Amino acid sequence: MTLVDRPLIQYAIDEARAAGITEFIFVTARGKSALEDYFDMAPDLEAQLESSGKNELLEILKSTNMDSGAIAYIRQQRAMGLGHAVWCARRLIGDEPFAVILPDDVIAADKPCLQQMVEAYESTEGAMVAAMEVAPEAVSSYGILDIASDDGQLVKVRGMVEKPKKEVAPSTLAVIGRYILTPSVLRNLSKLGSGAGGEIQLTDAIAQEIQKGHPVHGLRFQGDRFDCGSKAGFLKATVAFGMAREDLRDEFYQYLAETVSLQKAAQ
Repeated sequence: MTLVDRPLIQYAIDEARAAGITEFIFVTARGKSALEDYFDMAPDLEAQLESSGKNELLEILKSTNMDSGAIAYIRQQRAMGLGHAVWCARRLIGDEPFAVILPDDVIAADKPCLQQMVEAYESTEGAMVAAMEVAPEAVSSYGILDIASDDGQLVKVRGMVEKPKKEVAPSTLAVIGRYILTPSVLRNLSKLGSGAGGEIQLTDAIAQEIQKGHPVHGLRFQGDRFDCGSKAGFLKATVAFGMAREDLRDEFYQYLAETVSLQKAAQ
């Protein structure tokens, strides 16, 4: 899926690079081989752009290339949840902390979300999740944090509940698709059975860290998150990212203003 003029996966890669990450693992499924082709070299296209003098496009194309050995692909053969997808990459991750990005969660921020998390992680231990406030009616769509202490930005987590009903939700602070995790979480995943929705839930494995006495924190990141896995979220992201582009802003704004005016007149 392309947001304005870049695939969602490119936004995720750019955010990870800004956080200092240099090695990437993609957990994919059947029919996703286009991802591998996207990050491969395209010598014929590069030569064509160079001979045509389209240097700006050439630089954009080169920025999507990945160095040999920097990227690996793992196939999740059955859709068994986010926890299972992360578990599939366990042998490549090894015994060191790692980050998880869900590309359909796109975050517009002056400082990329994962970079904010890495900087905050330097003063903490254990696992960290990105968190945002949601409406009480929406808590059943998220993993929700049970808060032990809160300094306004960094939250110490007492527990996590996957997709609770609003009547029993411990807060309205929800986990979104950015994580910094430890190898211990992978070991927890190896022992987990299915959780909410019949899937292996990553939040369950993180919650086990708390039960073991290991610290888990949530970071209220600075920025706007768009759920591009939903149609409405993707449309909102298109407007926000389109309006943020200097080369598109004026024409796009005029179109939106005219469209809204026509709708109001029709009413």
